[in-house]
Amino acid sequence: MSDILRHASATWAGDLLSGKGAASTESGALRDAKMTFTSRFEDGTGSNPEELLAAAHAACFSMALANNLSQAGHVPGEIRTQATLTLNKGPNGFKITKIHLDAEGSVPGIDQAAFADAAEKTKQTCPVSVLLLPGLEEATVSAKLR
Repeated sequence: MSDILRHASATWAGDLLSGKGAASTESGALRDAKMTFTSRFEDGTGSNPEELLAAAHAACFSMALANNLSQAGHVPGEIRTQATLTLNKGPNGFKITKIHLDAEGSVPGIDQAAFADAAEKTKQTCPVSVLLLPGLEEATVSAKLR
């Protein structure tokens, strides 16, 4: 199989504090998501790169967990994942230090322990996790079977 290429774009105009920007995906799923200093570092209206990265991780994890469970013979009814990303300001500037995944699933035929084990293994292997884990100080997952 050949490499799969995905595309996204972003713009920024002005300085960091008073400038503004936007991000879009080639598919159109995300179109001109507005970004400002306050939407990134405070509580302003708009999006930010960290939120988009958390969404990508939650989506990747949900898909990968569903796949891992299905391959083990337990097709999930639904997997929902919320990712909480920590952006920390240290002496050398800002750094993404942690990500926590809260997964909840409806999976016939397994118990809580099996679901939690599958989630822990998936945290190590989903493609976005594989990218992020080496740079993070901490990555955690909690898994709740419904």
